[in-house]
Amino acid sequence: MTLEEVHGQETVVESADRMQSAGKALHELLVSAQRQECLTVGVCESAKVMNVDPDSVTFCILAADEYDEGDIALQIHFTLIQAFCCENDINIVRLNDTEKVAQILGFTDESAEPKDLHCILITNPNEDAWKDPALEKLAVFCEESRKVYDWVPTIALPE
Repeated sequence: MTLEEVHGQETVVESADRMQSAGKALHELLVSAQRQECLTVGVCESAKVMNVDPDSVTFCILAADEYDEGDIALQIHFTLIQAFCCENDINIVRLNDTEKVAQILGFTDESAEPKDLHCILITNPNEDAWKDPALEKLAVFCEESRKVYDWVPTIALPE
């Protein structure tokens, strides 16, 4: 085994650990933000918040399942939201599992109208509002991802 092969294996392990840690932090952040009533859920609702008070937005999550990848309107919304987040220094990640997000947030009641979970904003309306260690971990994760030109990293939530 060459040095390059050993280094390549270490990089894969480090990357998997980073992703797992980011997934756990995202889970914690969603739960904490929901308790603090600092969540905005839905593409239209998120666009309204971004338009009215972009300074209150601290983190953005774009979620889509495999069948959503063919929805051109949703992809256009995602592109616009990503551009807005990059322009306003808002950390942003992608998820590939809206079902897990629904479970975390308690939106699994089948009798109710399904929620639009494609865009979720974490807001911080007050200057001296809550500080969350999970938010700080995710900010570091996003910053590290941008260093390797991954502007909107994809995170997997833990099982």
